[in-house]
Amino acid sequence: MTTTAASPGELLRGWRTRRRRSQMDLALDVGVSTRHLSFVETGRSRASRELLLDLADHLEVPLRERNTLLLAAGFAPTYSESRMDSADLDAVREVLGHLLAGHEPFPALVLDRCGDVVMTNRAVAPLLAGLDPAWATPPVNVYRLSLHPDGLAPRIRNLEQWSGHLLHRLERLTDLTGDPRLAALLTEVRGYAPAGTAAPQRSEHVVLPLHLAHPDGELNLYSTITHFGAAWDVTLDELSVETFVPADAATRERLARWTPPVEG
Repeated sequence: MTTTAASPGELLRGWRTRRRRSQMDLALDVGVSTRHLSFVETGRSRASRELLLDLADHLEVPLRERNTLLLAAGFAPTYSESRMDSADLDAVREVLGHLLAGHEPFPALVLDRCGDVVMTNRAVAPLLAGLDPAWATPPVNVYRLSLHPDGLAPRIRNLEQWSGHLLHRLERLTDLTGDPRLAALLTEVRGYAPAGTAAPQRSEHVVLPLHLAHPDGELNLYSTITHFGAAWDVTLDELSVETFVPADAATRERLARWTPPVEG
């Protein structure tokens, strides 16, 4: 069985539909006629590289998918895609390392688009104490780790709230990117979520409480996500930093005891 790659016009129409933009609305923003945009989408006209990038920018197409659009139109990709261990990202890794270390003794981790853990600080490992060591074997996926019944799920006191937040985050990423890997992951972890899972409240999009039962005592945390801006590399564009801060004095004391300052 063979599959036919989508044309640039089909990809553009798909992104325009995903972003709920009309041809007229998008054409006005970009500064072309609606007729020309229609011809580009149907394949009757060939868009220039500059027009494709302008359209992609107005449609907020992620960098990985912009490269796919350019390749479909016969152009070379604009954005590089570096491995996290490559020399190109030496400065990025150093900055991230300082950022994570500076957040100690509170947990912080760097995630890729699919929620796989890229980097952590020393405060993350103690959170997994008592779990099957297999859960700490790379690649560790935060969605599976949090929602799988053999992972952290039995320890999460506010599991319905937490799973609602994670599913909403994953649904939004899937919609924004159209990434089939995210769609498959979403289908998988939906099967782990408890029946009472609901969409998060508006305030929870900024900070979300996590109440975690731990062998050493209860942990009450707040979680927040930070994304990079003005990324030039696909890998960097897809990274996010999740940080946790204590919600009470007992949790603060416990985290400080688990991760003492580095001497020297």
